[in-house]
Amino acid sequence: MPKIKSKIPLSAALLTLSVASHSAMAGVTQEVEDALNFYHYGKNGSVKVDLNTRFEDVNQNNVRSPILNGAPAARQPKTANAITTRLRLGLLSPVFHGLQGYAEYQGVYAMDSNYNSTRNGKAEYSTVVDPYESELDQLWLSYAGIADTVIKGGRQVIQFDDQRFIGNVGWRQLQQTFDSVLITHNNQQLYGLTVNAGYIGRVKTITTTTESVNAPILNVNYKLGDYGNMVGYGYWLDYTDPGANAVYYKSNQTYGLRLTNYQKQGDSFKLSDNFGLQYTAEWSIQSNYQSNPNNYTVNRYNLMSGFTAYMFTFQGAMEQLDGVGKNKAFQTPLGTNFAFQGWADQFLTTPDNGIRDVFGTVTTSLDRGEVTLSGVYHAFYDDTGNTHYGNEWDFMASKKFGKHYTLLARYAYYNADQYSTDTQKIWVQGNINF
Repeated sequence: MPKIKSKIPLSAALLTLSVASHSAMAGVTQEVEDALNFYHYGKNGSVKVDLNTRFEDVNQNNVRSPILNGAPAARQPKTANAITTRLRLGLLSPVFHGLQGYAEYQGVYAMDSNYNSTRNGKAEYSTVVDPYESELDQLWLSYAGIADTVIKGGRQVIQFDDQRFIGNVGWRQLQQTFDSVLITHNNQQLYGLTVNAGYIGRVKTITTTTESVNAPILNVNYKLGDYGNMVGYGYWLDYTDPGANAVYYKSNQTYGLRLTNYQKQGDSFKLSDNFGLQYTAEWSIQSNYQSNPNNYTVNRYNLMSGFTAYMFTFQGAMEQLDGVGKNKAFQTPLGTNFAFQGWADQFLTTPDNGIRDVFGTVTTSLDRGEVTLSGVYHAFYDDTGNTHYGNEWDFMASKKFGKHYTLLARYAYYNADQYSTDTQKIWVQGNINF
């Protein structure tokens, strides 16, 4: 097991001291909030500020070499220590005749860069995918002059459902955005129907690189009252970068159905004031599409049941992504994959033989919801259940200080068996968001 190292950045400590006295800062906070919001003919515009400082430690042992038939590699990666600060600064215009625009910059400064960001040439260290880069993060224009409909075009964040297929990878310092057009229609006559239809032409990744795609997307959500949401979706991803044969295998078409009453912490079907039920049942089918040279069809199954009791939530779940060989596994290249199959990030790409993740989660909210504690246990197998990949423990604690300040700590430990390597990750983070 990797050794636990203690190294708390000065910047996070200073943020801790600042938010600890949040009651004394309440007046100042309100003044800042008021200053960042402005009005034009009664319509809101605002300046958006998001400052995020993070310490991340990644320690890996027993790295295995495919050249040596899976034997331990002769050279182990150095422990990664990353201290990074991310600033996002955005300007949202007031609404004018149904039009609204938004521009946002984001950049990361690395105060301790002893890690492999995938772009800094430090391959001797374990990987932390937070490169020392800056970029134009969002630039879009929306129109809401048609009843119940918003049309948005430009570089934007898109998040559908639980972000398994389309998301912004929001945990990383630099988020993923899409050069796209998205039409959202909320049907007021047919209660609870929301249709999202769009097209993605380019992906701006979490490393600030770009990938060209031809990708029509469709997500239809119908609200079933207190019982949850029924969702149907189709995503057609065709990667088109010339000469990029290595990424053509990511081209796929996916169709699925999802029934759930759980979108975020606290959602449940209420049995009483203090008890509730949670559930998710989802099936997806995926096959090769357009430029993908392979021929395959694979399935995904996502099942969860849980219950809430007072301030506690208990969940048991299974997610399975099938695989039938090299570059023939169920993949979600545009999703927020950090949120799935363990925080140690050992399965961001589905293995050739697929993956079955059986896991349980316990979460509690304290102090009127301002403190959240959670623990997760994962058991990973191939899609037949015959090969044990490994186990993982994940823990998280967060504390909110009003609307704008948050402290968070995470821990993940992946204990490898037949896949990847023992991996321990530690995060300490402070966030200020206006």
